[in-house]
Amino acid sequence: VELTLRCVESRSRLAAVFSLYFEIKQQVRTLRTLSTSARRSTVMQAWVIDKYGNNSVLRYTKNASFPIIHYPNEVIVKVNAAGLNPLDINMRGGYGAATLAMKRDPLSINKAGSEFPLILGRDVSGVIMECGLDVSYFKPGDEVWAAIPPWKQGSLAEFVVLSANEVSHKPKSLSHVDAASLPYVAATAWSALVNTGGLNKDNSAKKRVLILGGSGGVGTFAIQMLKSWGAHVTVTCSQNAEHLVRGLGADDVVDYTAGPVERKLHTLEKFDVILDNIGGETEHWALSLLKPWCGAKYVTLVTPFLRNTDQLGLADGMMQTAVTVATKALKHITKGVHYRWGFFAPSGPALDDVSEMVDAGKIRAVVEEQFSFAQVPKAFEKVEKGHARGKIVVTVTTEQEE
Repeated sequence: VELTLRCVESRSRLAAVFSLYFEIKQQVRTLRTLSTSARRSTVMQAWVIDKYGNNSVLRYTKNASFPIIHYPNEVIVKVNAAGLNPLDINMRGGYGAATLAMKRDPLSINKAGSEFPLILGRDVSGVIMECGLDVSYFKPGDEVWAAIPPWKQGSLAEFVVLSANEVSHKPKSLSHVDAASLPYVAATAWSALVNTGGLNKDNSAKKRVLILGGSGGVGTFAIQMLKSWGAHVTVTCSQNAEHLVRGLGADDVVDYTAGPVERKLHTLEKFDVILDNIGGETEHWALSLLKPWCGAKYVTLVTPFLRNTDQLGLADGMMQTAVTVATKALKHITKGVHYRWGFFAPSGPALDDVSEMVDAGKIRAVVEEQFSFAQVPKAFEKVEKGHARGKIVVTVTTEQEE
């Protein structure tokens, strides 16, 4: 009986301890969300959209919801600069809305349109303001950069919340403006060339790589990364971008405005890897430029996945996508080459490696134009015109304002 009473007493004490622990943990979370900014603890400045459409849907507000740490592995970043990408133009128009809605709300608990007001911007460079309870690699005050997944609120705001594994320490040699031009394109190129294409710093020497559309953000980054690994890089671009890509290290440059580009490329030695930033008709002739039966790969970043799910719904769209990629892969494997799709994949560890290359002088930022936070609509217009020569960056918080 005495032993039983002691067990009951021990269990009661243990239950009380757990209850106290969870109560304190909840209070700490509440305090942390309120302690980030005494001046602006519930709202912040941001550019948002309340519906999908053209540039007219962009709206500036001083009352955007302040981000909150919901999970112990998250951090809040004060945004210094934000980079814009063609994806932001597409998302503004509703591209990928069905798939991204599923990612945000897998159980379909919220009603349609719950993503609004939506903040765009996939690149961020800024300063850690607050860390979740399980974050040990970062601390408040650290200068960081990150590529923000498209299903999360973006960087065209004063603050953004991210998972710690999506964040990396910013290169010390770059300003926030220059740093904001790299994360999204770096993560995309890394995913396409390393994860899908199978290239890395140890096996790229003397490999021949063709980049179709090499003067944009992904292309300019890929040229530099591949050259730092010893690859031979051929690029297609317009004549007025030739100086830029050669300055980044491109070995051969083919002007697509001076006649059929495929004819000129067929006169060159065949390639080990092709990275396609153009899509469309290029698929019809690009794979014939690969070395057959040597493990050569064609990786395209222009895929119908999100378009299929938008038009056909999630289930039918995914089915159509699976059939399409399987059919194309089987068609080309019989010819001795590999057909692959590349996708953006956020990765803090990949950005750690990129940061080292930047500080070693192997990669530099390519910023075409910089806009103030008040000029966000103009920045979108610039991106929407296309024919980029690097990245468009928006300054959100200046160094003096910190």
